Amino acid sequence: MIGAWSELHRDPTNAELKRAAIAEVAARWRTWEASRIFPERLSYDTDQGRSEFASRIGIVPQTTCETAVDGEIAAVLRAQGCQAVLRATYTDPIQGIVITVGVVAFRDAFAADRAYKQIPNAPVTDRVHGLRPALRAAAFPGTAAARFADTARQDRSSTRGGPYVVLTTAGQSDGRPAAAVPKNRPGQPFGAAPQLGWQISRTLSAQAMPDCSSREWRC
Repeated sequence: MIGAWSELHRDPTNAELKRAAIAEVAARWRTWEASRIFPERLSYDTDQGRSEFASRIGIVPQTTCETAVDGEIAAVLRAQGCQAVLRATYTDPIQGIVITVGVVAFRDAFAADRAYKQIPNAPVTDRVHGLRPALRAAAFPGTAAARFADTARQDRSSTRGGPYVVLTTAGQSDGRPAAAVPKNRPGQPFGAAPQLGWQISRTLSAQAMPDCSSREWRC
């Protein structure tokens, strides 16, 4: 009895705290509010060296892995045990560029890393699908992203943090087909996209100090 009491009332070990921190990060896609995962505004740097803010247009309620990405990427995510894909769309200050960000949740960092390394890295552009394989565009009627269909996808990026892979796809808000846009364009019109993905990835994967007294933690 004394041994059982001591076990129940002792402080957690460093190994237990570490496991608790890892588990808390892996559960954030389920436990965090969508607006915490996808903040209303995110900053980014332009190619002129200025700082701007991208504004969130909407958050997709569906989270299935199969429908959020093109088939080539879906096969990779499925093989590594994708649990969900959360998507939201942002626009730049003048609402000329729209960016869909997708958070892909896995069981652990090892599965996420394998998926990240296996995502096809030779995208092509055609008149039917725009740039692919990529994250599917998320349009929202009545907003600057109303015309953002898959055919308008002109850019993509990917990054990884902990048990998450964060994908982005970007295009122009007028919905012009990617196949109709000249390949050589001045500047970096979609430079904000990977920056938004990186910020979301960094926040989601940052480990917090365990609070073993809270119901959110299991130490």
